[in-house]
Amino acid sequence: QVQLVESGGGLVEAGGSLGLSCAASRVIFSIDAMGWYRQAPGEQRDMVANISPDGTTNYADSVKGRFTISRDNAKNTVYLLMNNLKPEDTAVYYCAARDVLGRNAWGRGTQVTVSS
Repeated sequence: QVQLVESGGGLVEAGGSLGLSCAASRVIFSIDAMGWYRQAPGEQRDMVANISPDGTTNYADSVKGRFTISRDNAKNTVYLLMNNLKPEDTAVYYCAARDVLGRNAWGRGTQVTVSS
């Protein structure tokens, strides 16, 4: 099955920027949609952004205008550029992907902490 590994998390001050990346390996069938989710302690996991193979994107209202999702299909990699970060963006960020057979895969998550 597909394996996903996130990287780029860390600590940043409010108003700063941070970039995340997620690389898929063990890909047997082509990757369809890819996306980012986040979960803060005691809260549910919510969609942040997703992107289709043709580049169509969707964003949560809370991040629209601040975050940008992109992908490199040749590298099976998805990125998330986070600008103007706020303390409420603090969460574990998870990469997700779906292959053309409809099978979902999740990364283990990377911590993003935004200080006030």
